[in-house]
Amino acid sequence: MRIDVSPTSWGRVIAVTAAGTAFFIAVAFFVDSFNFPYLSPEALWRAQLTDLMLPLVLGGSFLFFLMWKIRQLAIAQRDLSIVAATDSLTAVLNRGAFSMLVEAYLEQTRKQEQAHSGALLIIDADHFKSINDRHGHDCGDQALKLIAQAIKGQLRGGDIVGRIGGEEFGVFLPGVDPSHSWVVAESIRRRIREMDFSPGGRPCPLSVSIGGTSFTGPTTFEEIFVAADRRLYAAKSNGRDQVSFDPSGASLVPSGAIVH
Repeated sequence: MRIDVSPTSWGRVIAVTAAGTAFFIAVAFFVDSFNFPYLSPEALWRAQLTDLMLPLVLGGSFLFFLMWKIRQLAIAQRDLSIVAATDSLTAVLNRGAFSMLVEAYLEQTRKQEQAHSGALLIIDADHFKSINDRHGHDCGDQALKLIAQAIKGQLRGGDIVGRIGGEEFGVFLPGVDPSHSWVVAESIRRRIREMDFSPGGRPCPLSVSIGGTSFTGPTTFEEIFVAADRRLYAAKSNGRDQVSFDPSGASLVPSGAIVH
């Protein structure tokens, strides 16, 4: 069984405390060992007991307290990094964290000889301004939360989702082909279209326009973002509530997809 010794784990606290205390005891015995030949049996026993108990009580307590505080600091830093990377309203990644993670993945794949595939989706809430105008910004915020939940519900564990604008979300799908990317995008669109959103008892249908692009081989976040954003513009120009994909994946996109 592998012991967790990450900075936030109790495993590291216990391991460092035990190892450090053992080191202190060994040093105490080594330093005092030069006096052992000149001591009586009773004095030798007391000296060895002191060499054991003093580092164990003082050194062990000090190390445990120190490592406990270091663990608390690591947890606080981890929580702060999560807060800094998360959109406070929708609980998905913010734009900076999203683009950084996607670019880090793409940079890693560029260093490898094997070609990697994937896709980027940009999802935009349709007529979102009218929701704020008719129902208020609180309802608009609730709509964004529902949209974010619907998006996350259609994704795999390794997919990346972030809020990249006021009513825009980005989804990065590593290791998928254009056909599967379209299936994911369409499932997101349908799930949001079928949601029941009735602020104050008044029905308010939600829909999204989705632009997507697939890639195979080296690319950058900027390149696929521009391509996906172009497809989003096409989806909105053609009436909204639809998926539009980049032509690079047109041959593999199922019938019914909007491709320009």
